[in-house]
Amino acid sequence: MREAEAERAELLELLTGLEPAQWEQESLCDGWSVRDVVAHLLSYEGVGMREVLPSMLRARMSLGRVNAGFLSRQQGLTPDQLVDRLRTHLRPSGLTAARGGAVGLVDALVHQQDIRRPLGSRRSIPGDRVRYALGFAVTAPPLRGFWHVRGTRVVATDLDWAHGRGPEARGSGEAVLMVLGGRAGVARELEGPGATALQRRLG
Repeated sequence: MREAEAERAELLELLTGLEPAQWEQESLCDGWSVRDVVAHLLSYEGVGMREVLPSMLRARMSLGRVNAGFLSRQQGLTPDQLVDRLRTHLRPSGLTAARGGAVGLVDALVHQQDIRRPLGSRRSIPGDRVRYALGFAVTAPPLRGFWHVRGTRVVATDLDWAHGRGPEARGSGEAVLMVLGGRAGVARELEGPGATALQRRLG
């Protein structure tokens, strides 16, 4: 939970310095702007499974449709309002507090990179935070990391971390995490015989 709060605090610092045009910048999430990603990140705050389950049933268990429904509740908020909402929700609550805050941590880490990469705003992420997120992303149903990298062995060269069997695809822990999350463009940063297969699959 402390790591989740720290991750959100870093995101808050980034967002408070953005220009209006940067909020409309396309993110790594297909069809979503920076503002959409922030709104999505906050859309499950304080929401429990009792509210989410009926939405999932109505959406026929499609996570994309469920996300779109919850996102629509936030889309009228201005950047300033989203920043204020994040400031009051640095500590995850509801579903994002699940597994001791792990859901909030990994969600914020991946989505922060969805924002930072297109904006050209790189940062140094604590290695322990990335290593934890890598293990989480492999099995977390929303990320489906095990499926995205099936048939390959992904290796985080800076963290002594690896997963899977098959031809290797090597890169930084952050890049491997984003590939586990299905970010196609990031797969081009990986090297090794398995990298080409991942680029074709995700691209």
